[in-house]
Amino acid sequence: MLALGALGACDTSQAQQGPYNPAYQGVETHLLDGDLVNFRVAMKGARSSTDVDEYAECAAAQYALIRGYGFARHVRTNVYEEGGLWRGDAVYTISAALPRGLRTIDAEVTALACAENGIPMV
Repeated sequence: MLALGALGACDTSQAQQGPYNPAYQGVETHLLDGDLVNFRVAMKGARSSTDVDEYAECAAAQYALIRGYGFARHVRTNVYEEGGLWRGDAVYTISAALPRGLRTIDAEVTALACAENGIPMV
């Protein structure tokens, strides 16, 4: 019973926020040096910086696959919002083998998840 009450509380808070209808405004990709790539993303309707991070991660995953690589490692992301437009400036390394580090992604798995969630990629 307690679990059902908690679940109901979650549903109420999400209903108060309204539906999530992001408007993806595009991705700019810039090769910085060798395997280091900069992704600049823009979107409207983000709930928080996490949505912008996910958009950049999806772009990085697809970019890695296009280049024939299977992995990417997050270096940094700067996110800011102005007038309802959210922008992200992210840097990833791409590689054929799983790179060292804590924030690595399997490009194929991530790209599939992005497609399932309706997040556009490069």
